[in-house]
Order: sequence, then structure tokens, then C-alpha cells
Amino acid sequence: MEKSFDGQRDGEEVVCVLRRHPLAMRKGLYGMLIVIVIGALPMFIFPSNVNLFWVFIASILLGGLVLFYHWISWYFTMFIITNERVRLVSQKGLFGKSVIELPLDKVQNLSYKIAGVNGELFKYGTIVLQTMVGDLVMDRLYRPEDVFNTIQNVLHERRNENEEQDD
Repeated sequence: MEKSFDGQRDGEEVVCVLRRHPLAMRKGLYGMLIVIVIGALPMFIFPSNVNLFWVFIASILLGGLVLFYHWISWYFTMFIITNERVRLVSQKGLFGKSVIELPLDKVQNLSYKIAGVNGELFKYGTIVLQTMVGDLVMDRLYRPEDVFNTIQNVLHERRNENEEQDD
């Protein structure tokens, strides 16, 4: 059987792989726009200086790097839901990475929240898986109600399997 992700166990089926909503990169977009505007200001203040065009081009490249940095963090941060566990892989910048894993047997409560106008408008929110030792927060997910229902179905199937094994 082909593995879908590093650390996948034999017999473990991937239910879904999720990423945060693209709006999670908005800080990178704002940073890019600020760098470009700052780079464009000298051209408007001193319009006769032709060399300032290169400062503007450099600001576009630098702004692109700022956006790329945030894109890397967004793209490589994912939530993997299997029939046995939920795994959060968080990319922190270019070189940092953390992994949090939660067995489905440990989940005691599941909830989701869509906060504010932006959450309703762009359909993103937060899912919280609660356990005895802490919570696994899956924030800025697209369509959290669909993800909530998917996790709820997996939990239900898992509990039914455990009950059948106990009998």
C-alpha cells in the first residue's frame, strides 16, 4: 500500500487532507503591498530621477519574497485526518516545522466556530478537538461545518469499531 504522508501506519486510511483558507496568507499580502508602496514613493517624490525606477523594481521583488515566505508557511501547514488520528503539520517559516498528533480514541468533544463577518463571508472558521490533556485547534479552515461533519463521521465509525471489538 502506498503511503500518503510520512508516518502513515499500515492499514491507516487517509480520510482527508486540509489546508488553511488562503486568507490565512493575508499578512504576507499586506507586507508585500507595504513594501511595494514604500518602494514606489521615491518615484513620485522625485519624478525626474530615472534611477528610482530600479528601486521600485527591487521593492516588487522584495515584496514577492515576503509573500513567498508566507505562502510557504500556508502551503506546508496541513491537517491530515485518518481513520485512526488527526495530525497537524505546521510549517514555521522556511526551516521550522512542528507536528501534533491526536488519536481519535482520545477525542472527548468536537466543536466548530465561525467568527465574524469575514468568517461568514469567506466561509472559514475554527474546529476544536478537546481531550483530557488539552485541545487540538484547527484554525482558519475553509468550510468548517463540512470538516466538522467529516470528523464526526470518522469518530462515529471508530467508536462503532471499538464497540464491535469489545463484544
